[in-house]
Amino acid sequence: MNTLSVHIAAKRYPNGSCAIQGLAFDARPGEFVAIVGPSGAGKTTLLKIISGLDTDFDGAVQTGSDARIGFMFQEPRLMPWLTVAQNLALVDPTATGQRLTDALERVGLKDCAALFPKQLSGGMQRRVAMLRAFLMAPQLLLMDEPFQSLDAPTAGQLREQLLTLWQDSKPTVLFVTHNLQEALSLADRVLFLTPGPSHIALDFAVELARPRALDSEAVQRMAQELLQAHPDLLRGTLGTHA
Repeated sequence: MNTLSVHIAAKRYPNGSCAIQGLAFDARPGEFVAIVGPSGAGKTTLLKIISGLDTDFDGAVQTGSDARIGFMFQEPRLMPWLTVAQNLALVDPTATGQRLTDALERVGLKDCAALFPKQLSGGMQRRVAMLRAFLMAPQLLLMDEPFQSLDAPTAGQLREQLLTLWQDSKPTVLFVTHNLQEALSLADRVLFLTPGPSHIALDFAVELARPRALDSEAVQRMAQELLQAHPDLLRGTLGTHA
């Protein structure tokens, strides 16, 4: 049984323009699915539809009647007047004492429970937001370019921590990114979207053993082969070399 089934016949913006048309896919329990597409392809809109934040569309999204859905946005969205511990307690009141310490240690924030968001760096805030998303024990976790604008070393650490958290609880993950290598290093499948009105141009299975670093030879070779076969893939077009 799939964790998620998406069938969007059409999604229009208030100005009448069509953002998504004829987009359909399923995701299995525990599957990590990356979504890649050009700017304006409706990737964030797609996640909002799946989460239930946007219900103004033609089609259907099935996630199970009792499915818990987590959402990690592009910004951390922490409550600035609450400490790290209090922000985490919003989704899991049992995250106290040693359990809280252990959870924070897993994302490199062992001594940060009493700090406020303004006392944290951007990367540290993203770690808190990611941990918060996993503490709610979601069956489905939506991640909208969660590591954008971070420096490469920090983003790399967050990717490693993300995979550790995911492998422990194995929610189904939908991860939006513009970075092809990031998608290939993290995901079981990559959905490449066309420009708007978007649909799926290519549903690509990443058949590489884990762990796989973003800069590993296997990931770099797979990215190169994909772009050699489809030079305009990141623009959402399945053109091929003559």
